[in-house]
Amino acid sequence: MYTQCPECATVYNADAAAIARGHGMVRCSHCDALFDALLTLADQLPPEPFERLDIHAPDPVPPRLGVPVYRPNAQAVSFTFDPDERPRAREPRRTSAPAFARHARRSSGRRWPWAVGTVLLSLSLAGQLAYAERDQLLDSDLVRPWLDRSCAALNCVLPLRHATQQLELLSRDIRPHPSVSGALIVSATVRNAADYAQAFPVVEITLSDLDENRVAMRRFQPRDYLGDTRAIERGLAAGASTALVFEVRDPGRNAVAFEFKFL
Repeated sequence: MYTQCPECATVYNADAAAIARGHGMVRCSHCDALFDALLTLADQLPPEPFERLDIHAPDPVPPRLGVPVYRPNAQAVSFTFDPDERPRAREPRRTSAPAFARHARRSSGRRWPWAVGTVLLSLSLAGQLAYAERDQLLDSDLVRPWLDRSCAALNCVLPLRHATQQLELLSRDIRPHPSVSGALIVSATVRNAADYAQAFPVVEITLSDLDENRVAMRRFQPRDYLGDTRAIERGLAAGASTALVFEVRDPGRNAVAFEFKFL
């Protein structure tokens, strides 16, 4: 059986026991909306594409549904696993000595202009190094509070932080796509355990066989699994959880296990 959240249109695989405990009322894992599962309860999904299930009629008190099955998305099922895909190593940054250090000249007379110039160039070099390592500084627990206070005083906006070690995987599931042959629905519920909002992560899904050998691997950017641009800009709020849904082609029968990794 299937039911649909009226706020975000996420379709869930309806668990009869969960619906019975809530007398029909459930809570959406994606947008946290409380709704009556019986209003759109259906045995079969209509042919795709569709936006809304047929509405029946209302009833109170909620369990939370944790395994999403389908969410309307403008993108078609276009992601395929590439067995030969490998993580790309980052190219080392190349640094070179500034011109003033390579072509230093001695001068006679007063030295204070050289001292001032050296200080200014040192500050410029420090600024360039800070810009080159800006990602690490923006995510640093030591530096970020100072940057937030400075930006608040200057009325500017900093990018969202990244703290994948603070993301908790509450549930995960993989099943055949209910309406597209040769495709899979991979879903997960993720919670942000940090005390600050952070950006949605890059998600790496790895499929393996019985011997734990990798069959396929794919990395998904936030825009690949979230259709709402505003939600991506807001990020995942502190203590909040959300449901992630991935629609992919089935790589074959050898894929019997899967693993999530946040990057």
